[in-house]
This record gives sequence, structure tokens and C-alpha cells, in this order.
Amino acid sequence: MLEDKHPSKTPISSLGEFGLIEHLTHSFKLNNKSSLLGVGDDAAVLEFKNTQTLVSTDLLIEGVHFDLSYVPLKHLGYKAVVVNLSDLFAMHATPSQITVSIAVSNRFPLEALEELYQGIGLACKNYNIDLVGGDTTSSTQGLIISITALGSASKEKIVRRKGAKENDLIVVSGDLGGAYAGLQILEREKAVFKVNPNSQPDLSSYTYSIGRQLKPEARGDVIDLLNSLEIVPTAMIDISDGLSSELLHISKASQVGCHIYEEKLPIDPEVLSICEEFKFNSTTAALNGGEDYELLFTIDQKDYEKIKNHPLLTVIGHCADLKRGNQLITGLGQQIALEAQGWNSFAE
Repeated sequence: MLEDKHPSKTPISSLGEFGLIEHLTHSFKLNNKSSLLGVGDDAAVLEFKNTQTLVSTDLLIEGVHFDLSYVPLKHLGYKAVVVNLSDLFAMHATPSQITVSIAVSNRFPLEALEELYQGIGLACKNYNIDLVGGDTTSSTQGLIISITALGSASKEKIVRRKGAKENDLIVVSGDLGGAYAGLQILEREKAVFKVNPNSQPDLSSYTYSIGRQLKPEARGDVIDLLNSLEIVPTAMIDISDGLSSELLHISKASQVGCHIYEEKLPIDPEVLSICEEFKFNSTTAALNGGEDYELLFTIDQKDYEKIKNHPLLTVIGHCADLKRGNQLITGLGQQIALEAQGWNSFAE
């Protein structure tokens, strides 16, 4: 698809490494006071006063984490930033800077990388963060993206996976399973395209789910909401690998059991429809799908009235004694042990 998109292509080799960096980043301006020096020197210079500095990094590899046969490069750039910001929000922090490193093969012309950086630039604008550095190099095959995000938080506001207590409520933002449902649609249309390249799919019925897969958003708005409600979660994590996997991370770190109720899981009607179309269980999609980048957190019961019936937040269960295990309780009252069946980078 890359080869057909641009009538005129500029080989990256015509710019050289430093010329490429200058070309791709010259339009990025510094907006945060903590960003003293950005791209163009041997190192960035940042200054955080009276706060804790948080750092998160993520690696995305073509053929493992994304498929360019249906992922637009602009969307990929945006998503690559968002997944890192989500990790900082999951610790109740405010992101402020990113670095971007890429390894790219000669099958990508300059114009393709411009699209990638347009998406990165849009994410920087939407989340008010600065691009302050990175690296570029060649790849023998495909595209590799590595992004590091930096942010800050006051010491008393930082939330870890550790901290949940027995009887704490388990809360999730937004809804679940949308990214997984969108992936199923995209994979199906890819298979159809291979058989019939002239086919023109009608994806109008799947707009929400495809958007959840291709252009997710990090839930900084939820952090703002919690701050306005004066709620500091006792434990928190973002949902990247699937709800069940993330619950088990909190359980292990906090040494509590997590009991959630199937009927409480928030699932969008479009996702329910896709699950029915593909004949798979919507609960399975919500538990194991991953890439929703919603926030999963626990709160003290005294904070329940503050979030009760809030459209962005759903109480899906509670914490229990570790000996009681991690359970999904069905509508019939059956208890099913939760297992980590989400994304596993090293699964065969």
C-alpha cells in the first residue's frame, strides 16, 4: 500500500540521518515550562521542581504490534504516543515530554515518515506534550518505533498497582472490548482483500470499534475527573493487555483477590453486535481483548457516592481476601477463576 500512495517519493538516503531528523521535527515547538532544550543537541534538558519524575517506554514492531496493510501511518504515529501516555496516566501523572526513535527500511520513502510524524505531532498537540529527542536508524526489514514518555506528579498523588485493600471497589473507565472487535473487522477485510483486491468494504457499521483499534485515546480526562472529585485511587493500571491480565497484576501487587461481576462489564452496543456477528462471547472480548487503554483502578468505599452513576466510570466489582482468589461472577452466580489470557508478547 505504501508503494502506491505517493506519486512522487523521496528516498530517505537523500537526506542522511541528521537531515532526516531535522526535516521530521523542525515543526515541533516546546510548550511546557519543564522543557528547557529539545531536539537538536546531544541531550534534552528538562527541569521538574518539587515533583516526582516518571518515565515509561514502549516498543512497537511491524508484523508483531501493527499491520500496515490496514493501519494508516498517521494513525500509527498517534497511537504509538497514546499507549505511552496511558502508562503515565495510570500512575496519576501528567505527561509532558516524549522521545521518538525509529528504525526504518528503504521501502519507506520520506513521505511515509512524514505521515507517521503528522500523527505524532497531532498527539503532542492534543495532549500538550513536547517532542524533545530520539534517534533514527536503518532496519533490514519493516518499521520499528520506540517512544519514551516523561511526566511528573506530586509524591502523594502517585498511584501504583500496589495499594488496593480488601473491600475496595474495582472501577473501570469507558467501555471494554471495542479495540478487539475492531481488530476482528480489520483482519476479516484484509482476508477479503487478498481474495478480491477490487472489493470495497462498507465499514460504516463498525466506525466506533475500528476507531478504538486504530486511534485510541489515553484517559487523561479521567485523571482530571478524579482530581476534581478529590479521589486518589488506592491502585491503578491501564488496560493494554486485557482486563483479566490487568486485574491479576493488581491482585499480585496488592495481595488481594479481585471479584468482578459479568453483568457490570461496560460493553458498547456496537461491540455486542460484532461479537454476535463473529459468534464469540462479548465477555471474553471484554476480559481478554486488550488495547482499550481504559483505566482500571480501585477506590475506598467511602468514595463511592462521588462516582455513583457517573457516565465515564463503572464499578465492576470489589477486592477480597487473597485466599478467595480472582473470580468472575456470572449472572447466574457462578464463580469462574480469572486467567491472564490477554496479549503475551512471547506467546508462540
